[in-house]
Amino acid sequence: MSRTAALIGATGLIGGHILDLLMKDNSYGKIKAIVRRPLEIPVNSKVEQIIVDFGNQKALENAIAGSDVVFSAIGTTNKQVKGDKNAYRKIDYDIPVNAAKAAAKYGVYSLAMVSAIGANAGNNNNFYIKLKGVVEEAVSKEQIPQIVITRPSLLMGKRKEYRLMEKIFQDIMPVFAIFFFGAWRKYKPIKGEDVAKAMINAVGEGKKGIFIYEYDDMKKLAR
Repeated sequence: MSRTAALIGATGLIGGHILDLLMKDNSYGKIKAIVRRPLEIPVNSKVEQIIVDFGNQKALENAIAGSDVVFSAIGTTNKQVKGDKNAYRKIDYDIPVNAAKAAAKYGVYSLAMVSAIGANAGNNNNFYIKLKGVVEEAVSKEQIPQIVITRPSLLMGKRKEYRLMEKIFQDIMPVFAIFFFGAWRKYKPIKGEDVAKAMINAVGEGKKGIFIYEYDDMKKLAR
């Protein structure tokens, strides 16, 4: 049976890979790329670009309605929001949580989202880690049969926008990652494409429940 997927964050590293993989996946007959502005991608009969104002919940709900799966790979950086924590929260919290609410409202079976390693709502020392934990908690409260949460550490891959510090860490982290054993393995850098594959394959398993995947889990799913 052909599925319909809604994708939020298609312009990002992981979201771009999700879009590419879904276009090649015969089990998906329609992909709704929910975006702020048009994507520059080759014409594909499976892809419908839906431009929305993410601050308009009704518009987001209408875009998600009729989907079987929602993939949320949205995220920003301190630099992009110029240090504005409220603006950061509107993107990293409001969008995935409102998408989850819409998914629950319209009976979407699966929601898969990108979080971050160490996500912890109780961490009051790190804004980013705390926010990701709060998002996970909020999304997990929604009545969605299958919720997939991926927690990558440093992402490897070429982004459309240049991030100097990330590029530096991408160059040096693989060298040190060979020393990441035991509990430290979850901090190993991972390719954005592997995270995307893990999300799609986890959703494909169809299991009900809330599932959190870290490095080893994602690498296994991505094979």
